[in-house]
Amino acid sequence: MELRQLVYFVAVAEHLHFGRAAAALSIGQPAVSQQIARLERELGVPLFDRSRRTVRLTVAGGRFLPEARAVLAAAERAARAAAVPGGGALPSGTLRLGTSAGLGERLGEVLRVLGELLPGTAPELVTAPTRARLERVASGQLDAAFVRGVTSAAGTELIEVWRDRLLVVLPASLAPGEDTIGLTELAALPLRIVPRRQNPPLVDLVQDACAARGFAPVITEHVGLLEGLIASIGSGPPSWSIIYESQARTLRQPHVVFLPTEPAMFMPTALAVPADATSRQVAPLLRACAAAASIDRES
Repeated sequence: MELRQLVYFVAVAEHLHFGRAAAALSIGQPAVSQQIARLERELGVPLFDRSRRTVRLTVAGGRFLPEARAVLAAAERAARAAAVPGGGALPSGTLRLGTSAGLGERLGEVLRVLGELLPGTAPELVTAPTRARLERVASGQLDAAFVRGVTSAAGTELIEVWRDRLLVVLPASLAPGEDTIGLTELAALPLRIVPRRQNPPLVDLVQDACAARGFAPVITEHVGLLEGLIASIGSGPPSWSIIYESQARTLRQPHVVFLPTEPAMFMPTALAVPADATSRQVAPLLRACAAAASIDRES
């Protein structure tokens, strides 16, 4: 059994998709499939149920996952202890930070401030689903992670660092001529948004806000890149979507408008750190997050 096989297995278990796991690992899908197959042969049990449309963990795979994560976390700790004086404390070495979609310019500000506070630390950004990020923080594979819409997670402490305002994306031709838009004005248009399985907090927040205004949006799921979604709203049949304000500030699209809702909608973002993290480890991260949170006040 090789460490890389465990890395590939955990990636597929987190994404439940061989192609997305391979993309996250920046390797070819055949290599992932081959190594998983070898691992299953060595263990003598299937770890995944595979079909054309879905990939699921088997019972054995579910039992194997936490053990695989524990082995990888131990390997990470051993490497850091050997490479970094003092056993890998945060102020030097590598800072492994889980990121969330839609952080926009906030992420750049966090990294800028961390570079000033921890000049000897090289940030390593890790993309993974929310649940996987939290599990990696709890197991020690990540030093911290940004998460949205989560209030508790075993083995971690969640510290709210800012609240992102949500904006409506609307074709410029349908702009109401005001600075805000009421959700009821959008009731007749289809809502284009990611599938709920990809972002439950966002989808639930938008649906609940619409329900509070007396209607249920007609949802058209969008699974592509954000740029494609924005472009299709600007040029296609009338529809609308939702975007984080911090993300919208990085986009320039002449055929759409970004408008706050009335009443405003906000999504809290938290920094997840290990439950046993020390104040010395967390303080630089919180200072960097405070600087990123101030972007709204300055804009």
